Amino acid sequence: MRQEFFELQVKTNGQKLYEFTDKTINWVKEKKFINGILNLSILHTSASLIVQENADPDVQADLINYFDKLVPMNNKLYIHTVEGKDDMPAHIKSTLTNNQISLSIKKNELILGTWQGLYLFEHRIQSHERKIFHHFIGE
Repeated sequence: MRQEFFELQVKTNGQKLYEFTDKTINWVKEKKFINGILNLSILHTSASLIVQENADPDVQADLINYFDKLVPMNNKLYIHTVEGKDDMPAHIKSTLTNNQISLSIKKNELILGTWQGLYLFEHRIQSHERKIFHHFIGE
């Protein structure tokens, strides 16, 4: 049994999905993990983590448009408005998605479906430096 930790930093530039699948796979390969569980946690409350299709970029555009309609940037709707029109909607969007994802590793392979990728879903409109904490438990 072993544990390993890794903190991935992702520079964002506005609302969109930032794929980090390859960086995570490279870390798994580099560490030569055999079998186990990899837990990913985003260390922020206005961005989230999702597993999503990585073949058609229209999926990403549709997700952003859907969430913007579901949680509009309208300060008249919120009490918490001091950090800008996108802040409270970003907190709500991160609540509706994930702040953690657990994935299996089998025979040094990260288990994902054919068209699945790992994404940081940035909900703020300005640039941020985001941290994704990786915690592996296994062999």
